[in-house]
Amino acid sequence: MKIRCGSNQRLFLILLSITLLRSVLLRSATAVCDLSVFDSKNLYSYSLASPIPKFPHGVLSEDGFYRVEVNKSVLWFQLCNGMIFNHGPPRCVDCTDCGGPSNCGMQCSALVANDVGGYPVCTTVGHLSSSNISIADETNPHSGVIVKMFSINQNVDDKVVNCSLSVTVLCDYTGAQGPHTLKKSGACDYDTLLKHPSGCANVVYIHGRGWGWFGTFLIIMLSLLAGYLLAGAVYRYFVLRIHSIDAIPNLEFWASLPHRTQSSLASLVRKFRGPSEGYRSSYSPVNF
Repeated sequence: MKIRCGSNQRLFLILLSITLLRSVLLRSATAVCDLSVFDSKNLYSYSLASPIPKFPHGVLSEDGFYRVEVNKSVLWFQLCNGMIFNHGPPRCVDCTDCGGPSNCGMQCSALVANDVGGYPVCTTVGHLSSSNISIADETNPHSGVIVKMFSINQNVDDKVVNCSLSVTVLCDYTGAQGPHTLKKSGACDYDTLLKHPSGCANVVYIHGRGWGWFGTFLIIMLSLLAGYLLAGAVYRYFVLRIHSIDAIPNLEFWASLPHRTQSSLASLVRKFRGPSEGYRSSYSPVNF
């Protein structure tokens, strides 16, 4: 069975594929700042980069970076993204791992400058690609999260070490506060804290057990099916040059699926209910 479509349907298929692929790419960029945690009764969901009232970019600094200075050490960082400097860029002796002298701070998510002999020497302490998010307090899961980012193979005091920055984002519905503190441990592991409405969890109260593992399994299977159909359609359209609705993989099977399902259900009903009255009366008795 062949089903053809017009130019409008072809355009719709192309736009749908592009939209879904763009959604996947955008989602992967901010997935590091999404977290969902279950307990026996509740689901706690965090999405730090999602817009909320008064904060259209979520926890991201609208300046393009956060800055905190303590004891001649200056930290610049951005959450859920790389840093952007439209004003006040870092001036460092060494910035090779975060944009170089001309674009210092533009190719990492966290940079710290320490005074060494009267000169600010910079060390990259975090990249977006090596970030993760976790609950700040396991006993109070709606109170906030910790975003931790890493930077490997940094030269600090003539030693090659791995550095990190941990940013605690605590829930505060009244507005954004901080960061004001900066703590250092080890060679180049730093901690700071800020309060923000984005650090407040969206709590969903779950009554009863729900679908449990079956619901999770069903969601996974439907997601895999959607991914298979999208990938197959894109491959057949752009590689095999099938420019019609036939680009959908196994189209004949999907088109016949409703009829097959109806036939199977009807057969199953007849099996349990037995032949109908009309079905039995259609036969005449035979005397031997």
